[in-house]
Amino acid sequence: MLRLLALLCCLALPAKANDWSQYKALFITADGRVQDTGNGGISHSEGQGYAMLLAEANGDRASFDQLWGWTRHQLGRHDLALFAWRYDPKATPPITDNNNAADGDILVAWALFKAGQRWNHRNYLSASQRIRATLLARLVRPYAGKLVLLPGLEGFDGGDYLDLNLSYWVMPAFRDFARADGNPLWGQLLASGESLLADSRFGDNQLPADWVRLHSDGRLEPSPKWPPRFGFDALRIPLYFRWAGKGNSPALAPIQAFWQQARPLPAWVDLANGQPAPYPASQGVKAITQLDQARPLLPKLTKDSDYYSASLLLLSQLALSQPLGPRH
Repeated sequence: MLRLLALLCCLALPAKANDWSQYKALFITADGRVQDTGNGGISHSEGQGYAMLLAEANGDRASFDQLWGWTRHQLGRHDLALFAWRYDPKATPPITDNNNAADGDILVAWALFKAGQRWNHRNYLSASQRIRATLLARLVRPYAGKLVLLPGLEGFDGGDYLDLNLSYWVMPAFRDFARADGNPLWGQLLASGESLLADSRFGDNQLPADWVRLHSDGRLEPSPKWPPRFGFDALRIPLYFRWAGKGNSPALAPIQAFWQQARPLPAWVDLANGQPAPYPASQGVKAITQLDQARPLLPKLTKDSDYYSASLLLLSQLALSQPLGPRH
């Protein structure tokens, strides 16, 4: 019994403090910019949001303030309470794409909400609320009988179709926003994300594509604008479902089955021909598969990890440590 209690206590901890310290040393600059080391050292709203979540979970307010300050001043748009998604320090000007990315906006809003609660900080809470209101007003809409989240303000609405990314449905954030706002749209997004995932089954393994095209008549297919892969984006879906207390959702069954039988686990699989990537999945992806399959022996963060793998690993630790809502 004592051993069991000790294990439960360990699982209740956030991302290990030494892992967070190493993450900061590897990826966060002195002024609060998160470097995507696997993508030429650029920065983006997703990375800022992930790091803000990790800083809050580790009670590191100094780092949180640095991260939020850089995000607000360097990525914040002047016309809307959203963020430019891409920053390249080698370019002039460094904002190389002023379009937003909905997942980055959501992650930043969620981190601000959690930080505002932890530190009783009204400015964090009000900033989060402004972002949430803008998301609902500009990126959430009914389409083909479902409530959908556009991935960004520009480039995803083809009139008779929408291109969607189901990994942008940050399910635990929607759960918290629903409780905070009392707005039924957040709960409807939770439901639509699960429904769209259940219908997005492609190829021999019946897996979701990183990018899907929703036609006005309700048909779904892998979007032809991107390679038809279950890969770097879609692999986050089980992490977010589990974090939101939906780890037992039937919509996840094909992903779980694929991960259980794939040896070695590939970084991605082509849904058109079934061919796996010629290289294995990262440690961060392996952490998600173990989390999803309720095997909480996660890999360790190493100095060789790139930004994305390290982020997925620490987020998996965090999802494992935090209390779950009712499982569905």
